[in-house]
Amino acid sequence: MHCFTLEPYNLNDGGVGKLIISNDQRAALKEWAVAVQALEAGRQIVILRKGGIVEETRHFELRNLGFYLYPTFEHQKKHLLKPSEQEQIEATTANWHPDIETISIRCYAEAMDDIEVFSQEQLDRIRDKHIWTDEFAAERLKWKRTQPLHVILLRVYKLAQPLELRIRPEYNGCKSWHDLELTAAIAKIEAFPVLTDEQFEAERTSIKQTLDTAISSEN
Repeated sequence: MHCFTLEPYNLNDGGVGKLIISNDQRAALKEWAVAVQALEAGRQIVILRKGGIVEETRHFELRNLGFYLYPTFEHQKKHLLKPSEQEQIEATTANWHPDIETISIRCYAEAMDDIEVFSQEQLDRIRDKHIWTDEFAAERLKWKRTQPLHVILLRVYKLAQPLELRIRPEYNGCKSWHDLELTAAIAKIEAFPVLTDEQFEAERTSIKQTLDTAISSEN
């Protein structure tokens, strides 16, 4: 396991707890809508990544340390969610259909740690820290077996006002990243953390210590 502690660009100049996001911050990371919902609710701070099918670099790269969370709907699979989370798929797709023309962006995130995981035992230790089944996590780990699975810990912020954006053709396809088309009228965007500093650091420390224990037991 390799752990990289990151230093995202700090945009927090709007007062205690408030994040001010400038118009030139346009990077967006795609994630299942049900996972974005869990991140927004503060029920997890973890995402698991190995890259999109047509990733330019053939593997996942944390291209930006700060980015919007772009919810995706097409490839969500109920059986890959824990039973307690499965009904959330219906909630996320209630107003969605394949021909929908707009998307609502509700969250911004800062990547705080990028932890590279290589074994199933390590991954099993954090099964209670995310919404996915062991099967989902194992599939992510085994795909492109020579490459590590990135366990990325996010500090998530909820936008004061969601961004309602027209879906552009380049937003489609199996790529992890794209840049949002923001109008000049959107000068800056306010967002607020979904967890307090204390809550976030407690969960972050718990995950990192759990993974450290896992790797120590393997050696």
